Formats: sequence, structure tokens, C-alpha cells
Amino acid sequence: MLPLQIHLTLPPWIDEVADIGRRYASDDERVGLAIELSRQNVERGGGGPFGAAVFDAVSGRLVAAGVNRVVSQNCSVAHAEMMAIMIAQQRLSRSRMNEDDGHYVLATSSQPCCQCYGAMVWAGIDELLIGARADDVEELTEFDEGPLPADWIGELERRNIAVRRDILRDQARTVLAAYGTTGITY
Repeated sequence: MLPLQIHLTLPPWIDEVADIGRRYASDDERVGLAIELSRQNVERGGGGPFGAAVFDAVSGRLVAAGVNRVVSQNCSVAHAEMMAIMIAQQRLSRSRMNEDDGHYVLATSSQPCCQCYGAMVWAGIDELLIGARADDVEELTEFDEGPLPADWIGELERRNIAVRRDILRDQARTVLAAYGTTGITY
């Protein structure tokens, strides 16, 4: 008999880092949380150096958080952005988060790879906030971020997804560099 369900989990320490009761008002606070999630994931041996969070843009409320879980969950799509998006969709009970005229922000410790880039287009993300660039990821770690359209920012903006990057970039690079020196590859 074939399996009929998929079960993915986040580590229990997420609740220690991501404060569901806090209002994350600024881009720095939102990306700061994503970077802290990535740092904790590396320090606690949970997976790759990537963190992400989905926020309600108006209230600043945290909807969902995610970290890289590819190896621990034996699932190549369990990237931090994908985990945060999937949990947000489940929490909001809809596949397109902004179908209720809400406005949702995805904050990432690093620029989304080609897989996560594609997911944003259909998930109902209205804004993308990025810490480190893909070039930083590839320079400081052994990850290959995959191919993106030459004008990937323009493609997102044409789909009404605003993009802001280099937010706390040096902090995000520090986490990537620390991971890169461990010799561990996920």
C-alpha cells in the first residue's frame, strides 16, 4: 500500500525563538527573526542555515516560521521558505494566503532558491524581504541555489510581489559563513 499522507515537522525550539504574541513592525525585525531562526538551526544541528517567516503585513503578526528540514525530514522540498509557507497556508486554511484581501510578507534569511521562488508566485505572498543574496549562499556554503529568470525581481514585481533585499545582509552572511566552516553539508 502506498503512503497516503506526508508529515513534516519543525523542531520544538521554534517556539523559543519565534514569538507569536509579538508585533514585528519593521523589515529589520522580520528579517532579523528569519536570520535568528537560521542561526539557531545551525547551532542546534537541525539542518541548513536557512530561516523564514510569514507575517501579516498590516498587523505585524507572525503567521508561521520555518527552518531548513530537508535532511531531518527526508524531503527535498522542506526548505525554510516552503515550511513557513505551508504552515501559514494550513493556519489560514487556504492555499492562496492573500485571497481574503489580506497582505502577507515572506521574510527570508537568504534569497529563495528556484524552488521557493516558484512557490511564492502561487502562495499569495505580497512582499519578499531578503537578508543574504544567492551569491552569498554559494560563496560561503556548498549550496547551489538553482536557476532563476535573469530578471527574477522584475518577474515577481509584475506579479505584484514587492521585493526588498540586503536587509541585515551582513548578519545573514555571518550565519552562512559559520555554517560553511563546519564542514557539514545538508
